[in-house]
Formats: sequence, C-alpha cells, structure tokens
Amino acid sequence: MTIAETAFAKINLALHVRRRREDGYRELETLFAFVDGGDRLTAHSAERDSLVTVGEFGVALDSPFDNIVMKALSALPRPDGLEVTLEKNLPVAAGLGGGSADVGAIFRMVEQSHGLPDDWQARAAKLGADVPACIESRTCLGRGTGTELEPADGAMANTPVLLVNTRTPLATGPVFKAWDGIDRGPLPDGDTLRMTVEGRNDLEAPAISLCPPIAGVLAALRGTSPFLARMSGSGATCFALYDSNSARDEAAARLAADHPDWWQMRGNLR
Repeated sequence: MTIAETAFAKINLALHVRRRREDGYRELETLFAFVDGGDRLTAHSAERDSLVTVGEFGVALDSPFDNIVMKALSALPRPDGLEVTLEKNLPVAAGLGGGSADVGAIFRMVEQSHGLPDDWQARAAKLGADVPACIESRTCLGRGTGTELEPADGAMANTPVLLVNTRTPLATGPVFKAWDGIDRGPLPDGDTLRMTVEGRNDLEAPAISLCPPIAGVLAALRGTSPFLARMSGSGATCFALYDSNSARDEAAARLAADHPDWWQMRGNLR
C-alpha cells in the first residue's frame, strides 16, 4: 500500500521575540499558519527505512542518513520500515519550516499505517521547535520556543497567499544573533486576523541586514497591493496576503515577469 502526504509550507503570520530564557533560547510568541501546498512525500512498506529525494530543491539536502526525515523515522517505533520518496518543492533554509513540515508529514503517515506512540508530542519537539505545529498543519499560536501550542480561530482560513524567495538560503542562527535584543511587546489580543495585521516579525530587520535582497522582495510584494506583506520566520521567504485569488494570481504573474529568477508559490491558507 502506498501512502502519500503533503508537507504543507509553514509561515509565521506574526513572530514576536521576547525575553531570553534560562536555557539560552528566546521566548517566542508566533502565529503559525500553513499553505495548502508544499513538499510531497510518498512511501510504502519495506524491510528497512530509506529515503530518496527528488524535485527542484532535492539536491540541496544533506546526506539522506542525516536528513531530518530519517531522524523522524528513527524516532517512531514500527514493526517494519518505510521507503520514502521526498519531492522537495520548497526551498531549503527559507523560513517555511520545510524540514519540519516533512517531519510532520512523516508523523501523519506513520499514524495512518501503525499509529503513534503515546509520547509522540515529546518525540516531535525533540526534532525541532516547529515540528509539533507542522504535524497538525493548522493555524495555531506558538509560545515558549514555539512548541507550546494553543488553538487559534479560523478567521484566516482560505486567505489567498503568495510566497516568494530569491533562492538565497538563510540560516536561522545568524539571524537570531543579529537581532537587537529589544522586546517590543506581545502579540495583540483578538482574532487571528487582528494578530496578523497588527503583529510583526521581529526577525525581519536582522534578516535583511544579512540578506539585503529580502527588502527588494518585500517592496515588490507591497507593490502588488496585498493587505499584508511580511517575511516568514527567520527568512528569507516573504509572503503576501490578498483579498481574492484573482488579485494573488495577477501579482504572481507580474512578479514572474519582472523577476523570472525568483521562486514563488501561490496557494490558500488551510
């Protein structure tokens, strides 16, 4: 039997960096959302686990044995293995939770075929701060390092979204290091629409200082009249939200004509 799952692209509609924790990490407040497209994983039963990567960004991944997908498979006990093919459609080191989204898809695949262990949440958190949110792949609030999740309303569901990346990878560590350390306050109260519009991404400025083309992407997106354009996560992908699919599609066509070398993906929030 073949199992297939989409690893839905994660975006941070808002990302507020707060106080430094005793463990050295920063306290975060973020509004996770997921686009209805991303990487694609297919798998079938085998004697042992294996991974093949294909797709535009497949060559950017490390050795399959070091890949986070293989680590996820090793973290989930099963009576047999899975031969996994990962079609890598999302850019790597792009603020889209690509690796975490892939892990989320693996957890859902194993749940379908064998069920998950009782402590699956703890196993997920050990694989990455975004992994617990990516397993559900629904809009939610993340606190702590991002693993403490709270349900969110569906006010943003089906919102048209355009993702754009200059194909320049940007590692998370240096972006946090470049942050100025100023706590600019919590997420606003209200529904997810208000949190999104009145929120911010505190990593946007440090990311631009390390990767100036991000500013050009944001300017280009804002020139297409979205109701919001912002960077996702630690970058370098930016997103724009529109009032209609037609407005999003017109923006995508315009940016493709003006910047044919940029990666883009259009979709709707789940």
